[in-house]
Amino acid sequence: MTADRLLAAIGALFALMSVAAGAFGAHALRARISSELLAVFETAAKYQMYHALALVLAAVAYAKWGGAALIWAGWLFVAGITVFSGSLYILALTGTRWWGAVTPIGGVCFLIGWVLFVWGILSETN
Repeated sequence: MTADRLLAAIGALFALMSVAAGAFGAHALRARISSELLAVFETAAKYQMYHALALVLAAVAYAKWGGAALIWAGWLFVAGITVFSGSLYILALTGTRWWGAVTPIGGVCFLIGWVLFVWGILSETN
C-alpha cells in the first residue's frame, strides 16, 4: 500500500472514530460526567475530526504533488490526534488532571504538521 493511501485510510478511520466519540459523548456521557469534562471530551472529538480531514487532505496533496514534507505532515497529524485527543479523552473519562499536561505535546505535533503541510505545498521540488 502506498503512503498516501495508508494515510488517507487512517484519516478516514480517525474521522469514523470522531463521529462515534461525538455520539458517545452526547448520548452516553452527558448524564455521567460534569459539563466541564464533557466539554473536554467534545474538544477532543472536534480536534480529532479536524485533523482526520487534514490527514486525508495531506494524502491527496501528496498524491498530486509528492514530497516528503506532506507525508511527514500526515504522520504528525496522526501523532497529534493520538496524543492531543487521546489525552483529553482519558482526562474526561477518568478525571485524572495530569493528562492535561500531555495534551500540548499533541498540539505541537499539529502545529509542526501544519507547517510541513504548507512547506510541502509551496515547495518547488514538487
